[in-house]
Amino acid sequence: MANGGRRVKRNIALIPAAGVGERFGAGKPKQYVEIHGKTVLQHTLDIFAAHPQITLAAVVLAPDDHTFQSAETAGFQTAPAKTVLLHCGGASRAETVRNGVNTLLERGLAAPGDNILVHDAARCCLPQAALSRLIDQAGSHPNGGILAVPVADTLKRSGSDGLIETTVPRSGLWQAQTPQLFPAALLQRALAAPDLGAVTDEASAVEMLGVRPLLVQGDSRNLKLTLPQDEYIVRLLLAEK
Repeated sequence: MANGGRRVKRNIALIPAAGVGERFGAGKPKQYVEIHGKTVLQHTLDIFAAHPQITLAAVVLAPDDHTFQSAETAGFQTAPAKTVLLHCGGASRAETVRNGVNTLLERGLAAPGDNILVHDAARCCLPQAALSRLIDQAGSHPNGGILAVPVADTLKRSGSDGLIETTVPRSGLWQAQTPQLFPAALLQRALAAPDLGAVTDEASAVEMLGVRPLLVQGDSRNLKLTLPQDEYIVRLLLAEK
């Protein structure tokens, strides 16, 4: 929609959900673990469905993943409004995000100037205030930005023998979270390299272009469900919501 002759920039969430979650050890992808009557993925989607500044939430699934639809039939997984499923996941997270961005642009679901907010499917406790903060502070920044929290614990670097080699100064160090927000054209360019093996998150891909994204204060509640012991904390956080 034009505004004074200019197109309004949209905020589109992209949720890569093509992984198998081996470290979690649930016998199925962790995004399909059920907590309080909903799958982790549905809890995550509900966050974006409820936010007024999010136009669309795109879930990128593996090409042969029909679990989401099966879960819908089972009655505990429903796709909220403004959600689209893209069966174009790749072999890695970076490939899945690249395929998702390309598909959004090819289908006209996103324009090059729109913001893409890449978010971990397993971060189902993202507070609305943190999401708003990212959009407000990074949404108009040409370099984009990410949610992150300053490192609070003392960091140690180990040697090959398992002993402490040195203490790493934590001043200026941040722990990256998601969402990570970038203009669609910038993110597409950053993920266009044939080898994405060195890409650990979307920000690292953008940094390889010489671009410095903005750091936006995240939230300690924005926990990623990775290991079995994380589920206890996630259950408590979701119960509070």
